[in-house]
Amino acid sequence: MQGIMWAMLASTLWGISGTVMQFVSQNQAIPADWFLSVRTLSAGVILLAIGAIQQGRGIFKVFHSWASVGQLVAYATLGLMANMYTFYVSIEKGTAAAATILQYLSPLFIVLGTLAFKRELPLRTDMIAFGVSLLGVFLAITRGNIHELAIPMDALAWGVLSGVTAALYVVLPRKIVAENSPVVILGWGTLIAGVLFNLYHPLWRGAPKITPSLVTSIGAIVLIGTIFAFLSLLHSLQFAPSAVVSIVDAVQPVVTFILSIIFLGLKVSIVEIIGSVLVVVAIYILQRFRSDPNLD
Repeated sequence: MQGIMWAMLASTLWGISGTVMQFVSQNQAIPADWFLSVRTLSAGVILLAIGAIQQGRGIFKVFHSWASVGQLVAYATLGLMANMYTFYVSIEKGTAAAATILQYLSPLFIVLGTLAFKRELPLRTDMIAFGVSLLGVFLAITRGNIHELAIPMDALAWGVLSGVTAALYVVLPRKIVAENSPVVILGWGTLIAGVLFNLYHPLWRGAPKITPSLVTSIGAIVLIGTIFAFLSLLHSLQFAPSAVVSIVDAVQPVVTFILSIIFLGLKVSIVEIIGSVLVVVAIYILQRFRSDPNLD
């Protein structure tokens, strides 16, 4: 129960961060390039500082082999950078609630990749989960009317890409995370992403007007949505297995929906709510039965 509570806290913090991100991208019209340069660089520095306090010179262990360096760079670019960019643009062009639901499909993409590349046969529950999730996304995005989208098509495309990149974010660092501190790997990955984002768009170029609300918003996204959320998730794994913790991820889209309705004036229909619930149920089915195939 203690592990579940810490995992719920992490998922809640990510839900809060997604809502704040919509406020930053739409209400304050902050460009994605500038925002991502600031967010990733600052988060990377903070995470590595925490890693250094915990590990000392051990933070450089990941650089002891070219294979580890290659995996770290792949994680930073194809995982972290790609996911942060696609998720932010999906929110910018649509809503945080829709972007969160689409990104929440990442376990489906992980299973699809496993089936395709390892040529495994799907479980019966895999097929059920795929069907339920597709129906859920259809209802959430179209409100049940195929001729009407609840969000723009480009927001839908970016949201699906955020789900794919979220899957890469989970899969790519598995080996190096097993050999190093997760905080250190996230810190190096975020720092590399921050440097690359700044090479493309330095944070001092085209900076928006700095206001107290902007500083507070970005600080909340960096601290709440990156530092505190990830540390809470890591702490939860000390008390509960990852299969149990991953199921609690369902809290994130629920929190984002509620906060978007309260603070951002999001109007949702009962059909959209049913669709979102179906997506959450589908991922629960997938993760529950994948963690114990004997239940299939």
